[in-house]
Amino acid sequence: MASLPSAAKTPNPAANSSFLPRRHHYFSLSPSSSLRFRPKYSSGACRATSRREDDDGSHRRSTRRDVLLAGGLYGAAAALTQSPAAFSQPITAPDTTQCGAADLPAGAEPTNCCPPPARRFKDFIEFKLPSPKEPMRIRPAAHLVDKAYIDKYEKAISLMKALPDDDPRSFKNQANVHCAYCNGAYDQVGITPSVALQIHFSWIFFPFHRYHLYFFERILGKLIDDPTFALPFWNWDSPDGMQIPAIFADPASPLYDAIRAPDHLPGGSSPLVDLDWSRSAASLTPEAQWQSNRDVMHTQMVSGAKKRTLFFGTPLKAGDLADGNGQGTLERTPHGNLHIWVGDLTREYKEDMGNLYSAGRDPLFYCHHGNVDRMWDLWKTLGPRRTDFTDPDWLDAAFLFYDENCKLVRCKIRDSLDNEKLRTGYQSVPILWKDSKRVPKKIRNKATAATATKKKRERVPKTKSATTTTKKKRELTDLSKFPLVLNKAISVAVPRPRKNRSKAEKEEEEEVVVVKGIEIDRSQVIKFDVALNDDDDGAPAGPRDTEFAGSFVNVPHRQKPGASKFKTALTLGITDLLEDLGADGDDTVVVTLVPKVGEPVIGGLKIDYLAD
Repeated sequence: MASLPSAAKTPNPAANSSFLPRRHHYFSLSPSSSLRFRPKYSSGACRATSRREDDDGSHRRSTRRDVLLAGGLYGAAAALTQSPAAFSQPITAPDTTQCGAADLPAGAEPTNCCPPPARRFKDFIEFKLPSPKEPMRIRPAAHLVDKAYIDKYEKAISLMKALPDDDPRSFKNQANVHCAYCNGAYDQVGITPSVALQIHFSWIFFPFHRYHLYFFERILGKLIDDPTFALPFWNWDSPDGMQIPAIFADPASPLYDAIRAPDHLPGGSSPLVDLDWSRSAASLTPEAQWQSNRDVMHTQMVSGAKKRTLFFGTPLKAGDLADGNGQGTLERTPHGNLHIWVGDLTREYKEDMGNLYSAGRDPLFYCHHGNVDRMWDLWKTLGPRRTDFTDPDWLDAAFLFYDENCKLVRCKIRDSLDNEKLRTGYQSVPILWKDSKRVPKKIRNKATAATATKKKRERVPKTKSATTTTKKKRELTDLSKFPLVLNKAISVAVPRPRKNRSKAEKEEEEEVVVVKGIEIDRSQVIKFDVALNDDDDGAPAGPRDTEFAGSFVNVPHRQKPGASKFKTALTLGITDLLEDLGADGDDTVVVTLVPKVGEPVIGGLKIDYLAD
């Protein structure tokens, strides 16, 4: 896109406008610029203000030094062309006065994701942790709540939905928070040429959504005058919670959203959650589906998430394109899969939960992310080395949210690390996936075949006994053939730089398989599976099989022409997998890629080692 030569970037209209002009992506607003736009607020609305009376009665305002220390490159520095590789800075809070139209495909209805803007660039206050004397907000499992809680929750959501569009606490504007941060409405401040701010595909995924829930929850509590009110969480990792909670299924309730997959609603044809979702997934008995879901959780939280980068996702710093980064284990699955599973895929843009720009319009979104946030807490209890990052470029990354008093607040990741300090907790429920143990496919196939033979012996000719499993090697594709379109299953023998590593070496570095240069259309649902040493003896390995390493998942974004193509990568931990397969001493590992939905381009494969 051509740069804007001399004029200022056009500020956005008020949040209730139906159309926004195209933004100029190559211009940053200096904090010293004069005020160009003041939003008008309807009478009775909570105005978006930026000043707060501190306990000592003084106004606590951000200074230019605060902004610079937080990673922003403002003023004179913003006028310079910055090479993303030339500096290391944390992602800084966006400039709400420069929020623009969301990126949309050709012909799509214009969508304004922008909240009511601050009156000036610096009009925000710094986040302060709540007082330790505040009561804890204990989030309940949604399938366990009683009628008194449901009545309170529905009242709170009804009041939020009744707020006017120019109130930043309104349900519409809370939904827009997610859209603005993930669909191109904000640029990273101070970066030239411009780079869109994206809170997915990287290590800022968990902290951003934790803050989003924190403020959403406190707004609801304020509206019903209950300082203990807590959002429910969708307990999709437990058999009792593996369906859309009933409280979201009543069409007369404010918790209902009509844009959901009807088959997956309670009472639908397939209401049981499939954490390994894909259109080609075979139907399973409830017991088999529950076990598959437990195996998915064990892979994503335990065996495949032993390093921080694997769990959180890859680093994202100022000037970085989020597109080139990789998602963490849980962001891909089950987070991404459940977005798609709930959304209505018959619609052009897969709304509401099925597309990131519209996901916040469904009250179930916040319940879903409650369990995602709970997983962050649980992950840190699963091993001595499972800790948060200490990199200042992660700790000082910042976001902006409106609080329950309509004040714009700048929040840094460093203040989000401990839910107890945020006065937030989760109801204790059984965790059944910690010790889930997968079985190699050939053993499972033999057991299944033996059972089938015992039940149907009189109908099985001896020459075709079901107890016999033919072991066939998959036809291999040479590494020199990449890049290639993944429109069918392919298997590749990938060299291992090291083998027979000691226990200490394995604890120090996780062996990983890296799928490089994944090029996709981000406006489409994309999913493919990855397996290791999977023999060609029937269906490809699935979550219950030891050979199954994981999946790549893309939840759609609505994107404008030219913005939908991007490249990313997938990194999967395989140390435990290789041990369980008895392949720790092999010189090569056969990696099989199986397309489930869509046809991504794959740039290549390699085996590597990850220390952090």
